[in-house]
Amino acid sequence: MDKLADFFTELMRRYMPDPFVFAIGLTLLTMALAVLAQGQAPALVLQSWGDGFWSLLAFTAQMAVILAMGYVLAVSSVVNGFLDRVVSRVSKPATAIIVATLVGSIGSYLNWGFGLVIGGIVARKLAVHVRGVHYPLIIAAAYSGFTFYGLGLSATIPVLISTPGHSLESKMGLIGLGDTIFSLPMLLTTLCVLITLPLLNAWLHPKHAKDIVEIDPSLRREDSVNKTSPIDTLFADNTLAAKLNNSRLLSTVIGLLGMGYLALHFINGGSLDLNKINFLILFLGILLLGTPRQYIASLSEGIKTISGIILQFPFYAGIMAIMQSSGLVESISHSFVGVANAQTLPFWGLTSSFVINFFAPSGGGHWAIQGPFMIEAAKSLNSSLAQTSMAVMLGNAWNDLVQPFWILPALALSRLRLKDVMGYTVIMMIWVGLIYIGAVLLWGYQSH
Repeated sequence: MDKLADFFTELMRRYMPDPFVFAIGLTLLTMALAVLAQGQAPALVLQSWGDGFWSLLAFTAQMAVILAMGYVLAVSSVVNGFLDRVVSRVSKPATAIIVATLVGSIGSYLNWGFGLVIGGIVARKLAVHVRGVHYPLIIAAAYSGFTFYGLGLSATIPVLISTPGHSLESKMGLIGLGDTIFSLPMLLTTLCVLITLPLLNAWLHPKHAKDIVEIDPSLRREDSVNKTSPIDTLFADNTLAAKLNNSRLLSTVIGLLGMGYLALHFINGGSLDLNKINFLILFLGILLLGTPRQYIASLSEGIKTISGIILQFPFYAGIMAIMQSSGLVESISHSFVGVANAQTLPFWGLTSSFVINFFAPSGGGHWAIQGPFMIEAAKSLNSSLAQTSMAVMLGNAWNDLVQPFWILPALALSRLRLKDVMGYTVIMMIWVGLIYIGAVLLWGYQSH
């Protein structure tokens, strides 16, 4: 296993550029494919790219909010204290890798944004606390839990197709979560990944001390200072302004009002969408942080995790626009689905989704351009709509293990580079892919 890890690590070190460079390269590749493979005029390709560049600005803002405010929630005294208690019980590097994977996995299962942030935070805490932990691996291990997003409560496609009024309702109706993420095959798949992925990650830990790269001493000192120092001499000023900034009453009142709105929303039959998740994370964070000033101080740190997303997601929006206008998505999907039957369509949906996710790493945007084609294929082959939809979701979550875009928050928290961790996530991707492929094939044949 050491040799395999060394091979992929060295491969990534030599050839993997920074995420922004990857996004630029992917843009140029998509433009070339649209012209050469699809026959679209270069001027039309350029027009599609520019027109689509800001088309997902609202979604970009939603993602930025969930990550920045998810960070605030994760570093609140309640959550941070719980993580410290967990970390204090860990003393061995292999155990630290397993714990980081489990925290990232469970967090991502509950909510993808929270999982991305809390996984990186606990991995860094463990790297500080446990001597002899290979720092790039523990960050990669925590990030690998992000694949549980596709199996969890915030899985975009299953949640979307269970919501009245979704864009494909006229073609496929509503499909409940009991037929997708809460179906027995998917619950068993979740359990299988939850058990085996942490063990795989622990197995990847270097056996020889010379191969271990521990956390940078400056980061270790930084965490120690942050743990013991008050925030900006919080109660030093006795002015009215300072009292308002440090008012627990103000935070409690506005936090409870936010919770009250959500309670009314759900009592009246409202659904849980990304805006409501962000609303919950915001006001729960305000309650847990205690004062407006503490919230702002923590949010300022959380904003550091989102700079890459703000920069890069418009590029992916432009790529998605080219994919849609040129017909590249249909061509990629058709090349896979053309050989499918009713039993194997979910498998081909999974693999085509894996490829498409390089170009469209947003679950919702991904489904918007691939979903209509896949649903038509499922109906023509008399294949399960629930299985086909879930297979596209799994392909998305599978590819995320090697999609440079989503690892940006982990890199910001850890101060590592993409090529430091990608060699490990490739191995994790191979293992998770074997599980997902086996799951959708068994599910497809079992139900026909």
